[in-house]
Amino acid sequence: MSTPDFSTRENAAELALELSCMKALFTQMLKAMGQADAGKVIIKMEKEISQMENSNHAEAFTSTLKQIKQAYRQ
Repeated sequence: MSTPDFSTRENAAELALELSCMKALFTQMLKAMGQADAGKVIIKMEKEISQMENSNHAEAFTSTLKQIKQAYRQ
């Protein structure tokens, strides 16, 4: 069995596209889990964010989670 290649592009635009893909993938995974389990994941992520010491990281995670939650509700 070979190791998968998860290399990331160096170009900022391509990296942003990869990140958008990951957000969409995560949203679809939550939808597939069902409402109860997806809710647990979101609550745990919100708890993790609240415990972050770096406010810049917490802000970025909060923004990303809001985008995912909005997409999940659609």
